[in-house]
Amino acid sequence: MVSGYPFMTEPATTPRTNFIRQIIEGDLAAGRHSRIATRFPPEPNGYLHIGHAKSIVLNFGLALAYGGTCNLRFDDTNPHRENRDFVAAIEADVRWLGYDWGERVYFASDYFEQLYRFAVELIEKGLAYVCDLTPEEIRDYRGTLTEPGRDSPYRTRSVAENLDLFRRMRAGEFPDGTRTLRARIDMASPNINLRDPVLYRVRHGVIHHQTGNEWCLYPTYDYTHPISDALEGITHSLCTLEFEDHRPLYDWCVEHVSVPSQPRQIEFSRLNLEYTVMSKRRLTLLVEEGHVTGWDDPRLPTLAGLRRRGYTAGAIRDFCERIGVTKADNRVEMALLESAIRDDLDATAPRRMAVLRPLKVVIEDYPADRVTTLKAANHPKDPGQGEREIPFTRELYIDRADFAEDPPKGFKRLVPGGEVRLRHGYVIRC
Repeated sequence: MVSGYPFMTEPATTPRTNFIRQIIEGDLAAGRHSRIATRFPPEPNGYLHIGHAKSIVLNFGLALAYGGTCNLRFDDTNPHRENRDFVAAIEADVRWLGYDWGERVYFASDYFEQLYRFAVELIEKGLAYVCDLTPEEIRDYRGTLTEPGRDSPYRTRSVAENLDLFRRMRAGEFPDGTRTLRARIDMASPNINLRDPVLYRVRHGVIHHQTGNEWCLYPTYDYTHPISDALEGITHSLCTLEFEDHRPLYDWCVEHVSVPSQPRQIEFSRLNLEYTVMSKRRLTLLVEEGHVTGWDDPRLPTLAGLRRRGYTAGAIRDFCERIGVTKADNRVEMALLESAIRDDLDATAPRRMAVLRPLKVVIEDYPADRVTTLKAANHPKDPGQGEREIPFTRELYIDRADFAEDPPKGFKRLVPGGEVRLRHGYVIRC
């Protein structure tokens, strides 16, 4: 056990340096921070998979390495697909990997009231407005990567009108899809994420697993995430590369509302594992359409599925350390994950014998009523695991692959006229 916060079981390997560690060490050396704070922000709309493990090991591992803290914060801004069962499963998986957040578990919904007040602040500053365009019209007005967007016809509404409409949106006066709150930034920006992004949308008829039916107005992830980081005092907000283009919006949000801190977003490459479905949307389809037995089906790359398949927490942590942390998008070979579990089990797993394709052997000169007890080590490299007893009798079984009547050249197992030694036993002649 490692003392202090966060708790973690002993790591399988010494963590390697990477560009994020270099940034953190530079920030600490320059006095920008006296301690670091990270967070792991899963959305509770499914089980965690091996890709999430990379983020978990990175965020909690950095907090441990530099004497900081790591929060577990659920991004629960989309209640249509989220529930408490997923929350419990995520907590169980993070604990299984060897980490504990102590009392530092949060939900984005904890900040709904504050987020609403910050949105009012943006409206009062002339930086947000209520828009009546439909989602399809918003996409059309946004433009393309080569063409600028067009201003919404509702972009010039007065502060007073926007405040009134936003209050009525919260009160539930408008149907879904009829009005949104958008940031007023730049419709001609080369970064599409800055073309007046949606900050709030109306969602009726859903029961939120934390707030019940208290709200029908829900903030978007791009608005919620940076402000939640700032409210929690996060110093380094680590995201995968697909959020790199969202960083200017992340910075815009924390710069234009009265939050107590200025977190920094840093992107790293996500884990792409060959031959493996890593899309939560597709994993959800496999589960909901009954192609697998559930989120913990051993054929899935979920942490629960890998656990049932026999993977250990130490092996997955070791794998995440081996693949490293870079900016370069890449695909990791399955053999590396399999190597990690072999190395972990080789050091810890007790040994047993099994015959998958049995071939009966009768020892003709051995008494039929005799049973000899042989000794076998539970682990050939660890005497501390003790020994087990194996009964030896006249009749026993070997694998069919270990015998050949007409052996190929170089065959080293049992053949007519040949001798072999049975594992933990005697020499027999065919």
